[in-house]
Amino acid sequence: MVMLDLRRDAAEENIQLSDMDTLTEFDRLSAIKTWKGRMVNEHISARVFAALVPQMMKSGLPSRWQEEIAGMIQQELRHGRQCAAMVHALGGEAVAELPELSQVPEHPDCSPLEGLLRNIISISCLSETVAVSLIGAEHEDVGPPEMRETLGQILAEEVQHARFGWMVMRETSDRIPPDMKERLGDYLVGAFKHLRDHELAALPNDHTPSDEASKVGVCDGNDARALFFDTVEQVIIPGLEEHGLPAGDAWKASYKLPS
Repeated sequence: MVMLDLRRDAAEENIQLSDMDTLTEFDRLSAIKTWKGRMVNEHISARVFAALVPQMMKSGLPSRWQEEIAGMIQQELRHGRQCAAMVHALGGEAVAELPELSQVPEHPDCSPLEGLLRNIISISCLSETVAVSLIGAEHEDVGPPEMRETLGQILAEEVQHARFGWMVMRETSDRIPPDMKERLGDYLVGAFKHLRDHELAALPNDHTPSDEASKVGVCDGNDARALFFDTVEQVIIPGLEEHGLPAGDAWKASYKLPS
């Protein structure tokens, strides 16, 4: 068992939340659970971006892109500490068990560039684009100014992470041969299923949070699920199809894969 212990970092931030007088104990514990989950997710996202650096080197892509990725690693680690500070401010302990971490795929069955593009699409164009939508909605509902500022800072950098993937697609799509685009479309089928399974598992729809809970970062699972599907269908699919990938067909085909 590997533990992520950010209690010292969180305590050093010493953030005091305003407008907390009406928060019930149930809502406070719900908020702690939410922010602790974010703490873990943001922290482990750093290793995902870290895995892209050697892949980018093998692909011969511009070194300035590698430098951008290095900055994203630092940002994700900082996001984890910022979320830990919110856990502490809510009266929780900023320590949690890290889940078993699977390896970021290296895709040895294809060229370095194609393997990298698979991961860029999955990480930035899919996951980070969805994260921008969900965090943006949560940011609108948050009440305490200290928490709103934290979410705003995280959101701004997540926007950069999503835009990076779309920039890579824009800069490389004209050089991608048709057969590679077809294979990337085949890859998208599984990537979409993984995205949908992962996001829906993290967005329970069996409880509607109170207004007070929403103001401290607890999202409404039903609203978040609807926003997820809107983001895929109205942003991600058209964006990928603009670069010649059969994303719409891949999304439909992803529903035919076994659970």
